[in-house]
Amino acid sequence: MSKYYENLVLKLIQQPTEQEWLEFKHNFHSSEEIGQRISALANGACLAGKQFGYLVFGVEDITHNIVGTSFHPKTKKS
Repeated sequence: MSKYYENLVLKLIQQPTEQEWLEFKHNFHSSEEIGQRISALANGACLAGKQFGYLVFGVEDITHNIVGTSFHPKTKKS
């Protein structure tokens, strides 16, 4: 992972909770669920005045601990 993304994840996990523009997931769920979440995060970011919404894999929801993931998006294309 590049230093830019490493720093971005470290910054995002400093949020006190998930936000309408930020969600953490440990592993893959389903293509449909990911699509719905990305759409909701994009709308949430727009409403919150954020430039981006983030769906971050490999982070626990409650603790924001970095735990890693076995999700490989290129292998989950539908």
